[in-house]
Amino acid sequence: GYHRALFEKALEYHSGEQVSGLLLLCSSYICHVVESCSSTIHLIIRDLASLQKQGPNALLQEIKVLVVAHNIPTRLFPDWYVAMATSPVTCPQGSTQSESTAEVVAECLTRLLKLAACIQRLEDDSEDTNENRHTFEPELLIPAEMINCLCNGEECVSPEDFVRLYLSPSQPTLDS
Repeated sequence: GYHRALFEKALEYHSGEQVSGLLLLCSSYICHVVESCSSTIHLIIRDLASLQKQGPNALLQEIKVLVVAHNIPTRLFPDWYVAMATSPVTCPQGSTQSESTAEVVAECLTRLLKLAACIQRLEDDSEDTNENRHTFEPELLIPAEMINCLCNGEECVSPEDFVRLYLSPSQPTLDS
């Protein structure tokens, strides 16, 4: 319901630009992949920042923005999908501790690309295109250890920090 209301709000302000992507639901985390115009994505990030300001009673906790990319030639997801993990997803012990945050982000993006390809195959094979809720095997999903590594990584910023950085000037003025 939260996402439906958020996307309706985005359509109000940016009519004609649909939101597509993936909401990956696991036992202890969720992962959003949002595809839309940059103004809609920034609206969503600002909404997540206001959600995070609600404190410990907020719907979502420990929100991080991993990647925001512009001018993507094609979308990975033709619609908005909800995917659920069938069981807890884990990595081999200590495998993410030796990797940098950039490597973990790259691995997460690789897994999301594979998941998008799987969804495309399911859509191509499916006769009922109205069904957009899927359950996937653990090997396609992002392990909880990777999510924990990203949540604790200093390079990944909160929505509030992202908005502050986005709105601040990139270079100081040279008036003096």
